[in-house]
Amino acid sequence: MDNVTIYTDGACSGNPGKGGWGAVLIYGDVEKQISGAAENTTNNQMELTGPIEALKLLKRPCNVRLYSDSAYLINGFTQGWIYSWQKNGWKTAGKKDVKNKELWQQIYEFTQIHNIEWIKVKGHADNKYNNICDKLAVSAYKSLP
Repeated sequence: MDNVTIYTDGACSGNPGKGGWGAVLIYGDVEKQISGAAENTTNNQMELTGPIEALKLLKRPCNVRLYSDSAYLINGFTQGWIYSWQKNGWKTAGKKDVKNKELWQQIYEFTQIHNIEWIKVKGHADNKYNNICDKLAVSAYKSLP
């Protein structure tokens, strides 16, 4: 399988409010930057949308190292939250509906295609690609009317 590195970030102006996401995909020497925005969204929705949009671009199963500064996203997999939610009919341990269920389900579908390693990075620090993703996300929502 091919090895792909993905960095993602989400941003929001108001929560909810205008939001954006950014991602950088790296395959060998090739880097691709993508971004998008939504009019009325939350920071967490944008943090989940970035990986979804990046993973959609992969044409075949890959080994993916996915970096994000979102504990919400990373912990969902590394701490097994998503597997518990699935087992509990998409309910939290407190028997409440999982927020952003549809987005979590989309990401989970990609884990059935790709071998994804979820890696937490410190936000707004010295990580070049995380900073690029943050700029892409902010620029995307600022471009909304």
